[in-house]
Amino acid sequence: MLSVHEVTTAYQGLVAISAISIEVQKGEIVCVAGANGAGKSTLLKSIAGAERPRSGTVTFDGKRLDGMAQHHITATGIAYVPENRRLFPRLSVRDNLRLGSYLYRGEADREGPLDLVFKLFPRLSERLEQRAETLSGGEQQMLAIGRALMTRPRLLMLDEPSQGIMPKLVDEIFQAVKTIRDAGMTVLIVEQRMAECLEIADRAYILQTGRVLMQGPAADIRGNPDVRKAYLGL
Repeated sequence: MLSVHEVTTAYQGLVAISAISIEVQKGEIVCVAGANGAGKSTLLKSIAGAERPRSGTVTFDGKRLDGMAQHHITATGIAYVPENRRLFPRLSVRDNLRLGSYLYRGEADREGPLDLVFKLFPRLSERLEQRAETLSGGEQQMLAIGRALMTRPRLLMLDEPSQGIMPKLVDEIFQAVKTIRDAGMTVLIVEQRMAECLEIADRAYILQTGRVLMQGPAADIRGNPDVRKAYLGL
């Protein structure tokens, strides 16, 4: 479904990822893990069009994405939830969700994905009239994911979805990712919480200083003694 081939991207003048290649197959959860500064977020931005690669190619269902405007990439079926969520803080939960469906604004079933959003995150249905800025960190993350789902993506990309969330809500977010995959979507997730990410993923890539250090089935990487020692503290 998604192929990133030999992509190099600079961020603020410094090379953040160098000749990275990854693949994501339809129906997978693929985890990209690594320490701070490894290039995980830059990889997602390079796919989503938020950063333009210096070299290499990004293709989605055979269509070249590198060099394409970000809103056109969204229209191909890729939804990107950035690390800072980028909600409209003064708008209500309802309006934030509706803005996610702008691609379908002329269609009768524009709000069809709401059923899945409320199934995943029931508390959003209880806070529809609240302004986004009044939500907790975990609820804001749920809203950001929900808004992305309103675009009806085939590939959902999540950048650090557990960041800034109370521990008791982290499991809820990861369980939601599994449910999203079971609903027919493909998920590419960037995470520092490697243990939880590897637990739900089918395959994984470990990045280090802008390069792919290791890749393979998530279960194999989770059981690798070097990974367990260096990243999982085991």
